[in-house]
Amino acid sequence: MPALVLLALVGFGAQLVDGSLGMAYGVTSTTLLLAIGTNPAAASATVHLAEIGTTLASGASHWRFGNVDWKVVARVGIPGAIGAFLGATFLSWLSTEAAAPIMALVLLTLGTYILIRFTFRGVSTRHLGKPLRRRFLGPLGLFAGFVDATGGGGWGPVGTPALLASGRMEPRKVIGSIDTSEFLVAVAASVGFFFGLGGGAIVPSMALAILIGGLIAAPIAAWLVRHVPPRLLGSAVGGLIVFTNVRTLLRSDWIDASAGVLQIAYAVIAVIWVAAIAYSVRAYRAETREQALEQERAEEFESANERA
Repeated sequence: MPALVLLALVGFGAQLVDGSLGMAYGVTSTTLLLAIGTNPAAASATVHLAEIGTTLASGASHWRFGNVDWKVVARVGIPGAIGAFLGATFLSWLSTEAAAPIMALVLLTLGTYILIRFTFRGVSTRHLGKPLRRRFLGPLGLFAGFVDATGGGGWGPVGTPALLASGRMEPRKVIGSIDTSEFLVAVAASVGFFFGLGGGAIVPSMALAILIGGLIAAPIAAWLVRHVPPRLLGSAVGGLIVFTNVRTLLRSDWIDASAGVLQIAYAVIAVIWVAAIAYSVRAYRAETREQALEQERAEEFESANERA
């Protein structure tokens, strides 16, 4: 029972992060299952089974708060489901450990770009509202779905930075659309694991505990992403991507860093991340004050015209 309660708390925390930042549910949950001795394929299968419920609840919550672009959901989610099914069947007999450092390097590059862009430039409105092309969303979904199933998580870390980097969607719309389309990915991955591993490889009690915690957190996360300033949200997403993938690279066979090097790297990244968020908060407050002054001037001008 204590283990199931712990899993429920992990599911709550993972969904709160995922629903707010568009990533990390699968990564967090899968890491815990691996830590207690679950093999990679079974861990990913269990998490994806739980994600069927959490992503459905998260998607409904994001829809309720107006965070979903349904065209993007369809154009990225359907290819994502195909990629997830293929990834699940491959993971049933194929190890993907060799690809992890390469993936981490790509995601680290994207995360660094997002962190710098949103911290120092905020949200550009130059491209907002322009449609994303199918030839971009289709391959992205296929690739992200495959990575998600083979790695026990990755739909958010791959999809969210790519859509944010396009500059054509608000961060809250990106997160809401990625979270909603993940339902299709979770269903397809679960079907793939069922055919590849059989039902006996999945631990229903673990999946249920993670699911319950995630269901409780889903509406809270959707409300949070609706009210967090886009600039701050972008900085938080970028920092999370950087931290996660630096950790993967340093612990990979490419580098195999010592514990001391890991601690120093984590501390440096944490300081930079906190500083970036603090800078974003100050910049957002300055922008808010400037907008308030402009609004006040506009109202005074209209009032003067009416009196004239």
